[in-house]
Order: sequence, then structure tokens, then C-alpha cells
Amino acid sequence: MLESISVTELKKLKYPNLIDIRSIEKYNNKHIMNAINIPMEQLLIRPQKYLMKEERYYIYCQKGIQSRKLCQILKNMEYNVVNVSGGYESWILNE
Repeated sequence: MLESISVTELKKLKYPNLIDIRSIEKYNNKHIMNAINIPMEQLLIRPQKYLMKEERYYIYCQKGIQSRKLCQILKNMEYNVVNVSGGYESWILNE
């Protein structure tokens, strides 16, 4: 089953492995502090280049839709991933 986390819960975590899968342009415009940018296409093609199976990653996109799809794919590949519900838009609304 796919695991999700709200932005409220995410804010309580100390130093999560946070990945922004939006485009480089959107990431450079604004992103959640301490998030790294790995565009979705890159992560799909070579997840082993960016992720370790023993680590836990929190993944977000603009609205939480693409990240949910990506998390399901990565989960099926046995990566420990959590979708950030509502994505960046939810983060902005909860600042």
C-alpha cells in the first residue's frame, strides 16, 4: 500500500530526504527548503542513480498527483518512498 504524508506532518520531521520531482524551472522558481530536485523523468529512468533502497524518501510535485504515481512505481521496485499529499501547492497553503 502506498504511504502518504500531509504537509503538516512533513513539517514535524527533522531532515527528511525530500525530493521535488517538478521541472528544474519550477524548482528554481520556488521549492520546499532543503528539497533536492530530481525531475520525474530522470527518476523513472534511473532510480538506482538517486535512491538507496534502505533510505526513506518523501516525494512531492506541484499538486501530489504525479508524485503519487511515481511513488507507486518506485514502491513496486521496493524503494521506501512516501508521497507528500497535495504537493507544493499544499505546502504554500500551510505556510
